Amino acid sequence: MTGALDAYWQNKLFSAYALQEVLDKPIEGETPQSRLKQVGMMTVLYVMQQNDQKLTLSNIIEITGLTRNAVAESINPLIERGILTETIVKNSMGRGTARQFEFCPAGFRSGEFASPPPVK
Repeated sequence: MTGALDAYWQNKLFSAYALQEVLDKPIEGETPQSRLKQVGMMTVLYVMQQNDQKLTLSNIIEITGLTRNAVAESINPLIERGILTETIVKNSMGRGTARQFEFCPAGFRSGEFASPPPVK
Protein backbone atom coordinates (compact mmCIF):
# COMPACT_ATOMS: atom_id res chain seq x y z
CA MET A 1 0.00 0.00 0.00
CA THR A 2 2.95 2.31 0.56
CA GLY A 3 3.66 2.40 -3.20
CA ALA A 4 0.15 3.63 -3.98
CA LEU A 5 0.42 6.33 -1.33
CA ASP A 6 3.82 7.41 -2.64
CA ALA A 7 2.41 7.68 -6.18
CA TYR A 8 -0.51 9.72 -4.87
CA TRP A 9 1.76 12.28 -3.19
CA GLN A 10 4.16 12.32 -6.12
CA ASN A 11 1.28 13.23 -8.44
CA LYS A 12 0.08 15.95 -6.06
CA LEU A 13 3.58 17.44 -5.81
CA PHE A 14 4.02 17.36 -9.56
CA SER A 15 0.73 19.22 -10.04
CA ALA A 16 1.77 21.87 -7.53
CA TYR A 17 5.18 22.18 -9.22
CA ALA A 18 3.58 22.60 -12.67
CA LEU A 19 1.19 25.28 -11.45
CA GLN A 20 3.89 27.17 -9.57
CA GLU A 21 6.46 27.11 -12.36
CA VAL A 22 4.09 28.19 -15.11
CA LEU A 23 1.36 30.28 -13.52
CA ASP A 24 3.47 32.07 -10.90
CA LYS A 25 6.37 32.88 -13.25
CA PRO A 26 4.97 34.28 -16.51
CA ILE A 27 7.29 34.99 -19.41
CA GLU A 28 7.06 38.55 -20.74
CA GLY A 29 4.34 38.88 -23.38
CA GLU A 30 2.85 35.49 -22.54
CA THR A 31 -0.93 35.18 -22.40
CA PRO A 32 -2.90 33.41 -19.67
CA GLN A 33 -4.15 31.01 -22.36
CA SER A 34 -0.57 30.08 -23.24
CA ARG A 35 0.26 29.40 -19.59
CA LEU A 36 -2.81 27.21 -19.20
CA LYS A 37 -1.82 25.22 -22.31
CA GLN A 38 1.64 24.69 -20.82
CA VAL A 39 0.22 23.31 -17.59
CA GLY A 40 -1.97 20.95 -19.60
CA MET A 41 1.00 19.87 -21.71
CA MET A 42 3.09 19.21 -18.61
CA THR A 43 0.33 16.95 -17.33
CA VAL A 44 0.20 15.01 -20.62
CA LEU A 45 4.00 14.64 -20.66
CA TYR A 46 4.10 13.52 -17.04
CA VAL A 47 1.50 10.81 -17.64
CA MET A 48 3.34 9.70 -20.78
CA GLN A 49 6.58 9.43 -18.83
CA GLN A 50 4.90 7.52 -16.01
CA ASN A 51 3.68 5.06 -18.67
CA ASP A 52 7.20 4.65 -20.09
CA GLN A 53 6.36 6.40 -23.37
CA LYS A 54 9.04 8.38 -25.15
CA LEU A 55 8.37 12.10 -25.09
CA THR A 56 8.83 12.70 -28.80
CA LEU A 57 6.99 15.25 -30.86
CA SER A 58 5.33 12.48 -32.91
CA ASN A 59 4.13 10.61 -29.81
CA ILE A 60 2.74 13.81 -28.28
CA ILE A 61 0.91 14.64 -31.52
CA GLU A 62 -0.53 11.12 -31.69
CA ILE A 63 -1.78 11.20 -28.09
CA THR A 64 -3.16 14.74 -28.05
CA GLY A 65 -4.45 15.03 -31.61
CA LEU A 66 -2.87 18.48 -31.81
CA THR A 67 -1.00 19.77 -34.84
CA ARG A 68 2.80 19.94 -34.83
CA ASN A 69 2.66 23.73 -34.46
CA ALA A 70 0.19 23.56 -31.56
CA VAL A 71 2.41 21.09 -29.70
CA ALA A 72 5.48 23.25 -30.35
CA GLU A 73 3.64 26.33 -29.02
CA SER A 74 3.14 24.54 -25.69
CA ILE A 75 6.51 22.76 -25.56
CA ASN A 76 8.85 25.62 -26.52
CA PRO A 77 8.03 27.81 -23.48
CA LEU A 78 8.57 24.80 -21.21
CA ILE A 79 12.04 24.43 -22.71
CA GLU A 80 12.64 28.18 -22.28
CA ARG A 81 11.60 27.94 -18.62
CA GLY A 82 14.08 25.08 -18.06
CA ILE A 83 11.34 22.60 -17.19
CA LEU A 84 12.10 20.42 -20.22
CA THR A 85 15.28 19.63 -22.07
CA GLU A 86 15.31 18.76 -25.75
CA THR A 87 17.57 16.38 -27.62
CA ILE A 88 17.61 15.40 -31.27
CA VAL A 89 17.48 11.61 -31.68
CA LYS A 90 16.97 9.18 -34.54
CA ASN A 91 13.33 8.77 -35.42
CA SER A 92 11.53 5.47 -34.83
CA MET A 93 12.42 4.30 -38.35
CA GLY A 94 16.10 5.14 -37.79
CA ARG A 95 16.39 7.26 -40.91
CA GLY A 96 15.69 10.82 -39.80
CA THR A 97 15.71 12.87 -36.66
CA ALA A 98 13.12 13.51 -34.00
CA ARG A 99 12.77 15.94 -31.12
CA GLN A 100 12.73 14.13 -27.79
CA PHE A 101 12.04 15.79 -24.47
CA GLU A 102 12.81 15.06 -20.83
CA PHE A 103 11.87 16.79 -17.64
CA CYS A 104 14.89 18.74 -16.42
CA PRO A 105 16.47 16.91 -13.46
CA ALA A 106 16.59 20.15 -11.46
CA GLY A 107 12.80 20.06 -11.20
CA PHE A 108 13.04 16.63 -9.63
CA ARG A 109 15.53 17.46 -6.90
CA SER A 110 15.05 16.08 -3.42
CA GLY A 111 12.20 17.62 -1.49
CA GLU A 112 10.02 18.48 -4.49
CA PHE A 113 8.94 15.09 -5.78
CA ALA A 114 10.50 11.77 -6.68
CA SER A 115 12.20 11.36 -10.02
CA PRO A 116 10.05 9.74 -12.69
CA PRO A 117 11.26 6.53 -14.27
CA PRO A 118 13.79 6.94 -17.08
CA VAL A 119 12.42 7.09 -20.61
CA LYS A 120 13.10 3.86 -22.47
